[in-house]
Amino acid sequence: MPHLIMEYSNSSEERLNMQGLLEDLHQVAIDSELFSVNDVKSRAIRVHSWLVGDQENNADFIHITLELLSGRTAEQKRQLSRRLMDVLAEQANHIDSLTINVRDMEPESFQKIG
Repeated sequence: MPHLIMEYSNSSEERLNMQGLLEDLHQVAIDSELFSVNDVKSRAIRVHSWLVGDQENNADFIHITLELLSGRTAEQKRQLSRRLMDVLAEQANHIDSLTINVRDMEPESFQKIG
């Protein structure tokens, strides 16, 4: 834990180094010292089809979901979200929509092997 998932519109990849951005966001999670280094898992998912309002595939986006097991305070999650947004805004300010959602996973239903 945590899982950092970066979803992005495929057309935004033409204007942004997605691997570099993912690495920088991953480092923010590590630097927060809220998790063991080897527990931080990050991945990027390119989205080929999306809708935003009445604009089909015209409004680029990047959405970050950070899934955590419970145990962090609301303030810790808020600060981590702000740090992630700082990196996102710095590198991707030309993208139409930048969003982040930090959420707790239910430990009762989370399963893991390995």
